[in-house]
Amino acid sequence: MRDIRPNRRTAAIGSAGALVAATLMAGAVTAPTASATSSRAGQDRETRGAAIAAERAAEAGIDWQDCPADWGLEKPIQCGWVTVPLDYANPDGKQIKLAVDRIGNTGTRQERQGALVYNPGGPGGSGLRFPRRVTTKAPVWANVAKAYDFVGFDPRGVGKSAPISCVDPQAFVKAPKADPVPDSEAHKLAQRTLARKYAEGCLERSGEMLPHMTTPNTVRDLDVIRAALGEKKLNFLGVSYGTYIAAVYGTLYPGHVRRMIADSVVNPSREKIWYQANLDQDVAFEVRWRDWQDWVAANDATFHLGTTRAAVQAKWLQLRATAKKSPLGGVVGPAELISFFQSAPYYDSAWVSVATVFSKYVAGDTQALIDAAAPDLTDTAGNATAENGNAVYTAVECADAKWPTNWKKWDRDNTRLHKNHPFMTWANAWMNLPCATWPVKQQTPVDVKTHKGLPPVLIVQSERDAATPYQGAVELHRRFAGSRLITEKNAGSHGVTSLVNSCVNTRVDAYLLTGKLDTKDVTCAPHATPKP
Repeated sequence: MRDIRPNRRTAAIGSAGALVAATLMAGAVTAPTASATSSRAGQDRETRGAAIAAERAAEAGIDWQDCPADWGLEKPIQCGWVTVPLDYANPDGKQIKLAVDRIGNTGTRQERQGALVYNPGGPGGSGLRFPRRVTTKAPVWANVAKAYDFVGFDPRGVGKSAPISCVDPQAFVKAPKADPVPDSEAHKLAQRTLARKYAEGCLERSGEMLPHMTTPNTVRDLDVIRAALGEKKLNFLGVSYGTYIAAVYGTLYPGHVRRMIADSVVNPSREKIWYQANLDQDVAFEVRWRDWQDWVAANDATFHLGTTRAAVQAKWLQLRATAKKSPLGGVVGPAELISFFQSAPYYDSAWVSVATVFSKYVAGDTQALIDAAAPDLTDTAGNATAENGNAVYTAVECADAKWPTNWKKWDRDNTRLHKNHPFMTWANAWMNLPCATWPVKQQTPVDVKTHKGLPPVLIVQSERDAATPYQGAVELHRRFAGSRLITEKNAGSHGVTSLVNSCVNTRVDAYLLTGKLDTKDVTCAPHATPKP
């Protein structure tokens, strides 16, 4: 799940991988099947290929230069490239280049502890803006910046790194889209057709990349970046889907980890990746949507949207019905409304702005909502970024795990969930439905677990996170021995480490600067509730 604001699209979560081990039972070796032997041989080739690529990267290093002007990264941030194989089973085959950037530590040479590499989530999010936390002097990161170079990168397929595409960007943002909530079997059939055509478009436009758009390959890329940076061990901060990258990296490369933080955690269980995880997300979004409505009702003196959650919900349903009957400004229908309003359950930093726009609409200012929710068809670069992000999200989730192919299961599960969790359920279903007809082989997720050499990992999670439900943090904590879990109680913002909460901030600093963790898990009070 991305730790970035949704860009005019319905959001969902993360990705998986492939690792199979031989099984010993009652002292006897179970004979592997031919397919298992072939799978294991392929993994061995990928492991060797990744080691070769890392060795080459360590020798080549990174030729750091001033960033291209159109990247929007000011000096002293520097940019460069790291070369990786498209297919790690064939390290001498086609190569792709990954965009990376960095800013040096702000402290002395003696204070420097290496590079801190960052992934914001997605799949499909760019990490290149991470060094700007230093240039913009983000106070939460000031202490850590003294000790670490801040390093960001575009994962394979994203942004500057061999970007993939599934549809024309202008067609992707065209509005209004169909109401996500189906009202007939014909409506469902039309959405199923769109999902199948989207999957076919991915193959047509990005077919060479698709089989290799997996989380394990992104993890291998991350290890090559580590080597290119000249780092013997990795310091990594992963947020949202970035926590799944952390989980798989910690499993595949336990001895390469120095410090690792997983913030807002994707549930790494094989049973959750990815179909069930998205269903769990629908439930969590409804919970946080109601939290926002309660807050709006408590601040009725400012917003005038009703003094109870039920009153606020009634106005939301009235707005949806109006937009369905006649899209606002001809471009904002129910789908566009969900894309805009979902930022409130995602991040409470959006509570005020979303409530303000809603309040203006109810008071008669329709244009404010149109301006906030309608796509900007003139923003060519932004629309290309949005389409690319959606393509990567789909490609990684669909390739990383096996998805149900029977429409009856999708229909049954989402119809059931929608009854009590209507805010996101069908929108999320349609976004993920291309995975039911995905045109390349779907993998088996990595069995995330502790292996020898993995140091203690710090896990940070808000209790009421919508995008990555709390149980994911509990599951990763259970699987990574020696890890510590910081819970932000009665809070629900997605991405906790960048919020101002001294209970969290001091512990993140202590871990990254000294490696020290509390002797037991910690529960923190919530960060400050937004004020109108």
